[in-house]
Amino acid sequence: MALNSVNTNVGAMIALQNLSVTNNELSTVQNRINTGLKVSSAKDNGAIWAIAQGQRAEIGALNAVKDSLNRGQSAVDVSLAAGESVSDLLIQLKEKALAATDTSLSTSARSALNEDFTSIRDQIATVVSNASFNGVNLLDGSATAGFKALANVAGSTITINDEDMSLSGSIVTLAAAESISSVSTATAALAKVDASIDNVSASLARLGTGSKSLATHLNFVGKLQDSLEAGVGNLVDADLAKESARLQALQTKQQLGVQALSIANSGTSILLGLFR
Repeated sequence: MALNSVNTNVGAMIALQNLSVTNNELSTVQNRINTGLKVSSAKDNGAIWAIAQGQRAEIGALNAVKDSLNRGQSAVDVSLAAGESVSDLLIQLKEKALAATDTSLSTSARSALNEDFTSIRDQIATVVSNASFNGVNLLDGSATAGFKALANVAGSTITINDEDMSLSGSIVTLAAAESISSVSTATAALAKVDASIDNVSASLARLGTGSKSLATHLNFVGKLQDSLEAGVGNLVDADLAKESARLQALQTKQQLGVQALSIANSGTSILLGLFR
């Protein structure tokens, strides 16, 4: 190939190739600065992108776990509040039942005590029936399987058992028609109230432990999610300080490449001087 040729400009071709490489690198740097990511698509780094996508899927799934744990904690907390009300009502019932065992009471006084007793007794049923959150009631016997909150992305669960505090149950042993209209019925009711107070206290302790376990696991899931997000960031996030410095260097290199291409293209025009 002739050294001086108007058909083939080797210098221009080399300058153009180098300028093209610089422009591609500059485009990559600008994309990283715009997105904040060094791996924004599979073509940047297929393996890293696939790993990051898998971790993003797990992070998204953990949101569902957190939602489930929050619902479970709310349902248990509602049950705790209602259970504490039941315990307070039982204490009031004990006072009424104990007073009714007094053989010196007049008929009218015993009748008044019985009315108070039955009214408070019915309040227990009302409290239990309204201890519901998002359709879940752990106190009325409807949630026989308890509440199963998601524990991880694999679908494992944390179960909070129900505590049936309905009247005539195994926890609140008072009958739905329990009364203290006589000394004998008052004595029997007093024994049932005492047993119910102990049972309800034990149930509340179990519910409290369940609520605490959900809160503890919710805190762990939040930390796990933060760690996964940090891990994804380590894989795909761009170092903007480095990219900024590289951008300046590539812009300078681009300008030099344009000048080199201009010089190479002007070389053939020098040949015209030979024909003057």
